[in-house]
Amino acid sequence: MKMNHTETIGKMPVAKLSERTREMLSSAKELEAAGKFEEARTLLSPFWQRIGDRPKVDGLEEPIRAEVLLRVGTLSGWIGSASQIPGAQEIAKDLISESSAIFARLGQTEKVAEAGVDLGICYWRAGALEEARITFNDAIQRLGNLESEQRLRAILNKAIVEQVSARSKEALQMLSDAEPLFEKSSNHALRGKFHNEYATVLKNVGLAERREDYIDRSLMQFTAATLNLELAGHDRFLSVVENNISSVFAHLERFEEAHEHLDRALAIVAMLDDKGQRAQFEDTRARVYLRQGNFDQAETNARSAVKGFRAGDEQSNLAFALTTHATALARLARSSEAMASLNEAVEVARQAGDPETGGLASLTAIEELSSFLSPAELRTHYRSAKAALAHSQHPGTNFRLGECARLVLDTEENNAAAATPEPDPSKASLEEQVLSYEGELIKRALQASDGSVTRAARLLGVTHQGLAFILNGRQKNLLPSRKPAKPRRRSIIRFH
Repeated sequence: MKMNHTETIGKMPVAKLSERTREMLSSAKELEAAGKFEEARTLLSPFWQRIGDRPKVDGLEEPIRAEVLLRVGTLSGWIGSASQIPGAQEIAKDLISESSAIFARLGQTEKVAEAGVDLGICYWRAGALEEARITFNDAIQRLGNLESEQRLRAILNKAIVEQVSARSKEALQMLSDAEPLFEKSSNHALRGKFHNEYATVLKNVGLAERREDYIDRSLMQFTAATLNLELAGHDRFLSVVENNISSVFAHLERFEEAHEHLDRALAIVAMLDDKGQRAQFEDTRARVYLRQGNFDQAETNARSAVKGFRAGDEQSNLAFALTTHATALARLARSSEAMASLNEAVEVARQAGDPETGGLASLTAIEELSSFLSPAELRTHYRSAKAALAHSQHPGTNFRLGECARLVLDTEENNAAAATPEPDPSKASLEEQVLSYEGELIKRALQASDGSVTRAARLLGVTHQGLAFILNGRQKNLLPSRKPAKPRRRSIIRFH
């Protein structure tokens, strides 16, 4: 009778079993690093069959037991993302955390850091960006200046979190500083991921600041990413690079090239049956169609992306796709549906611990639905966006915040004007009418700025000193609406 692989493993002597298991785990790790998740899972079948099953680790030596738990945990996260399996990231986090505890007990610092990086990736997928940031920081601190692949992984993934948290300048600095370290690495898959992320950050900063040199550098970095990933045979991540290049061409309004790169990306994930990346690329396609003005097709693709992400537990991606879908719906004049989608995006992002994505959804509500929402609703969305995006370093986001503040103010002014009867010239002089109108404008600017004279002045297009002069002079009745001025600190330096 033919024995299966599990039976063969089970009948091996302990010494040979340990040696064979180490080889198996090493090979599974290599397959996982190349994006061949199902092949890695099959290789680990003597210990584990499917996500949700407890791996068979009884009787294994502690180091091997920890490694099995780590490999099964990371694969659960990757396969769960690719197949959009609900609860997969929580399962992955539990297994990885268990392996980390064993490695810590054994004093294996580098393995603890490796587990930490994989744990942080699970947090990032679920949208818990602050937890991911803390976990990556811990791994970096553990390793110090050790020349370690795990240190490079921690730096790279920390930069990704900073980028998606709208802290592009921090991400750019991290990647620029780390570039010589990655260039020394012989791991082509890791180098390919680094070049892709570096290119993405350069692209985003370049587009926001209108820096053509950054766009050129980003395309060079994407080329380097492609070359390294081809050498590594990492088709799965090659599709990510194709998707990101498409985004560059879409912003440059080279739409034919944008769609060509997306076609290649989607062809790869269709072959791999990667539902998570397919949903991501459908969202990119929808955004390309939005820029082209093809709102019907944008809505179709965005709806497909939302459906794909709903099946899994990648909440940040779902919130982002909901925002894209809402934009398409709003431009098709389906305002109620658009608002429902944006409200869901804000709530999903909030529950995930991703305030930035929720803040962008609130900005989108103001931009796309200002004629549909009441002044009070617009103000609520603006305050939510301002609080959520307080730490954003993205110039484009800060510009959008300013434009939305003006839009809210204009809407409130128009609403007040419509509700206010025409002044009776016989009862008020021109000077009094001008003074009243000026006061109403300043009052609304202060309300929109939560009492900040500096921000109110910016909205009104005057200097801080100019607005302060008006408030202390002819509009003293508005002084209670401003925040108390902070006294300037005296210098500790004395000049004699």
